[in-house]
Amino acid sequence: MDLPLNPGLLLALIVVVIGILIIAKGLVIVRQSEVMVIERLGSFNRLLESGINIIIPFIEQPRAITMVRYQKRGEEYFPITTNEARIDRRETVMDFPGQPVVTTDNVTVTINGALYYQIIDPRRAVYEIENMSQAVEVLAKTTLRSVVGKMELDKLFESRAEVNNEIQAAMEEPASKWGVKISRVEVQDIAMPEEVETAMRLQMAAERKRRATVTEAEGEKAAAIAKAQGQRESAILNAQGDKESAILRAQGEQESIKLVLNAIGDSDEHKRTVVGYLLGQSYIKVLPNMAQDGERVFVPYESSALLGSMGMFREMAGSPEDTVAKHLRGSDQQSGVRGGILGGAGSAG
Repeated sequence: MDLPLNPGLLLALIVVVIGILIIAKGLVIVRQSEVMVIERLGSFNRLLESGINIIIPFIEQPRAITMVRYQKRGEEYFPITTNEARIDRRETVMDFPGQPVVTTDNVTVTINGALYYQIIDPRRAVYEIENMSQAVEVLAKTTLRSVVGKMELDKLFESRAEVNNEIQAAMEEPASKWGVKISRVEVQDIAMPEEVETAMRLQMAAERKRRATVTEAEGEKAAAIAKAQGQRESAILNAQGDKESAILRAQGEQESIKLVLNAIGDSDEHKRTVVGYLLGQSYIKVLPNMAQDGERVFVPYESSALLGSMGMFREMAGSPEDTVAKHLRGSDQQSGVRGGILGGAGSAG
């Protein structure tokens, strides 16, 4: 049985279907850290933040942003371009391929860098620049060439942090016009020609050898200085010891003379006798050594007088003059003295 079609019911069904389509098309859910740029009839209208949002279908449309990302396959990088309606506000890393750069000492190196940036103003990123990611990449490459081109190769290896800071500072102003914040720039790899790398290895080996030589020379210098200081201190100590020993001997002789004078008297004659006695002792100590070398011995004439002056000490305890005289007579016979005593000094003929 065919039922008659009610025009009002049909119209209501059409309205319901259209309403469902409008709601489905106009309901937009934006995720956290994302934003959408909405245009109404081709003009900027508003930004859709995270959460549930409603737009007017066919009248309001999201404006897409063009992004270029690199995908590494093996040793090569391949660019991938996409149009994205949802703009990511998170910090993004751009790992662009290595760029040939000429240093100030005319060495061509290939530098692979990484750029960290963040979109802080989506409206500017869409409307102020045609391709934001490509612009940031080109700006990073040109700034890298400009900064590295003012440095020598050795300085480049020593100042990576300085290079990173200079590139970041140079990119901040133009990037801020596009609503982009440059977080940091990192120089990852620096590739050099093979001949330059070989020369650097040789230079490094020569530098290490030079340092070793300098260190060895400094060690020898320090050892020589220490040895000289030790000898100096030893000589000073020996001199001090000799000085103290001489003082003690002099004090002992002084005490001995005082004791002898006290024993025999302190008149002038006794003093001369004591002096002769001391000189005689000195001659006695020297004579045995005089007869050891050579065939001729020179004996002072005064020695006999000095030995004679010691006769008065025979009664004193422990006087050794008899033994000394006997020793002198034996030494004269063994040494073959052939002369006599002449004046103050005699020679054996």
